[in-house]
Amino acid sequence: MASHSDTLVVFFGATAGANGGKLGSDERELILLVWQIVDLHENKVGKLQQTLVQPDSVDLSEQCKEETGLTVEELCKAEPLESVLQQFHQSVSAEVKSLGRSSYTLCVDGPLLIRQVLHPEASKKNLVLPECFYTFVDLKKEFHKCCPNAGLVKDLTLPSMLDYVCIPAVVEQEAGLREVKNMVLLMLHLLAEPYNHKFSTFETVNYKFESGACSKTEAVDSETVIRARGLPWQSSDQDIARFFKGLNIAKGGVALCLNAQGRRNGEALVRFINSEHRDMALDRHKHHMGNRYIEVYKATGEEFLKIAGGTSNEVAQFLSKENQVIIRMRGLPFTATPQDVLGFLGPESPVTDGMEGLLFVKYPDGRPTGDAFVLFACEEYAQNALKKHKQILGKRYIELFRSTAAEVQQVLNRYMSTPLISTLPPPPPMVSVPVLATPPFITSGSTRDCIRLRGLPYTAAIEEILEFMGEHTIDIKPHGVHMVLNQQGRPSGDAFIQMKSADRAFMVAQKCHKKMMKDRYVEVFQCSTEEMSFVLMGGTLNRSGLSPPPCKLPCLSPPTYAAFPATPAMLPTEAALYQPPLLATPRTPQAPTHSPAHALAYYSPQLYMNMNMSYTTYYPSPPVSPSTVSYFAAPPGSVAAAVAAQPAPALLPPQPGALVRMQGLPYNAGVKDILSFFQGYQLQADSVLVLYNWSGQRSGEALVTFPSEKAARRAVAECSNLPLSGHPIRLVCCE
Repeated sequence: MASHSDTLVVFFGATAGANGGKLGSDERELILLVWQIVDLHENKVGKLQQTLVQPDSVDLSEQCKEETGLTVEELCKAEPLESVLQQFHQSVSAEVKSLGRSSYTLCVDGPLLIRQVLHPEASKKNLVLPECFYTFVDLKKEFHKCCPNAGLVKDLTLPSMLDYVCIPAVVEQEAGLREVKNMVLLMLHLLAEPYNHKFSTFETVNYKFESGACSKTEAVDSETVIRARGLPWQSSDQDIARFFKGLNIAKGGVALCLNAQGRRNGEALVRFINSEHRDMALDRHKHHMGNRYIEVYKATGEEFLKIAGGTSNEVAQFLSKENQVIIRMRGLPFTATPQDVLGFLGPESPVTDGMEGLLFVKYPDGRPTGDAFVLFACEEYAQNALKKHKQILGKRYIELFRSTAAEVQQVLNRYMSTPLISTLPPPPPMVSVPVLATPPFITSGSTRDCIRLRGLPYTAAIEEILEFMGEHTIDIKPHGVHMVLNQQGRPSGDAFIQMKSADRAFMVAQKCHKKMMKDRYVEVFQCSTEEMSFVLMGGTLNRSGLSPPPCKLPCLSPPTYAAFPATPAMLPTEAALYQPPLLATPRTPQAPTHSPAHALAYYSPQLYMNMNMSYTTYYPSPPVSPSTVSYFAAPPGSVAAAVAAQPAPALLPPQPGALVRMQGLPYNAGVKDILSFFQGYQLQADSVLVLYNWSGQRSGEALVTFPSEKAARRAVAECSNLPLSGHPIRLVCCE
């Protein structure tokens, strides 16, 4: 077979919009193709040929009309792109064969025609391009090799190159024919003395995007990275690669960004093979993916590594299998085993290498997160698995999505680097405590920012309560889970949870009320801190109102101390167990390392509990590492006063998103109606919570989560009092 350099086909095209240096930047369709064959062995040229292409839209820009002289009537008589490309390939192949050659390569004046016009348009129209359009020669780069002093490649133009080598340009020809003739003149000049140039550098267009892993130690050039914004939430890395079709993305160079809840936020970081491809990607700013336009901005290598880079050998080994389709499973029961997952997927969706093709995502302490990634050998198996989206495993429905290697790395990084809910700071110094006062972190108040869970299974552990809460665990205050025990010190079936705000508590009560846990439905009510404190101190909370506790903690007799052998114990890092009165040996005080204002007393976990107490006992349970239980009591005297003078403990770092309450909704308004009402704000179905009253009927209100406070306030300003099915809607930002 002859070398590709034996025959070149000089190739030129024009679009219905911008041409020249802006070719392809406005997404306009191809309307003109001109070409001519050059035999490099004998320096002969073939017949100059021209053909028109009928676009889907024949709206021509003024620049196009002026430069090409084409009219709408001419284009309406032309063939569509698919037919023209087939005719081009057949015509050129026949002519090359008549010259005794077996292959050819396209030669273009810069890469824009191939990379920015032909491949993107063919991708949008689902056309399969002939193989000849995946390799080409850039005449500007070849000229720069011969004449490096002529200027930078990006600044070269056909007239400037002809002028540099003193060749008079053809000027009296129509557009397209003129450019091809000038390109042929320049090419023949480079082939002759004194240059004797050999066309040897061939650029390629990737057939498909290759997924792969990226290490945090890898060097990523910031001049090769962009950020794409406004993507459909279900977009995969292959969808993004298709949007940038014609440009070569580095292996594993698509990183989908996730929000604080682990969901895709419509953004991605994309890494290209060089800065030239990155610059062409920036020219696709506000090009369309389906009906949505995508914003494209510059990004840095550090941003890409933060999202896609990883250090886990387990992930690297998981992703080492080539050409695998990755599916993400979300919402798995925490007790799910690999056999459970394989059984759920079934024989029609065989996982690559069985259990080795499964990767469970876990917290740093080994607890499962409910997420897993699965490898499939082919698209067919992956499609079969995706059909099980929202089917039931155990008692939970499972979500399945297409995923990427970068998303695997990002999810692992997120869970392994920081827990879902912040833990306590390092332990403060020890102080011996003679009296147990009111438990810290619980302050009396009438704000209804708490919820009460009633009817819990007696065997329910903290992990199961957190699983029951689902995504709402991020809104729990630190040390805000309080299990209520009966007079025998056993679980009573009740629990109180302190939320970050009254709105969050209201939303959880609406969403989780009568949700099932271990074959029991759990009642969830909104309540205040004051009501919670009454119950935790031994009072009762029922329809008749509050009954005060039979005794108050400050009135308890000071506990007596019993001698226990000193044993080394780990200092607690989580919330404490309150079981008054206490019999314990206080630990030896350590040197203060913190401000006395934050001093709390820590005890060895050797307790003697008085089971004859006449009030309900409870223990507050941390939302993190709930299997780790430790103990502390409140400080006495002046230390307690100093603690009381401090502001409330810091809450969780503010989570992205802001709530807007909708009022005055029609009672038949659903999620789709609300999404349509906020059209243009890129909300997803899970951003909307329609509220119901205690009779199970819609209340005419809804809560909508926006991605930022700025977006929420803009929506309130723009959409307040707009009608929905004839009803004016009132919008209020929730604090």
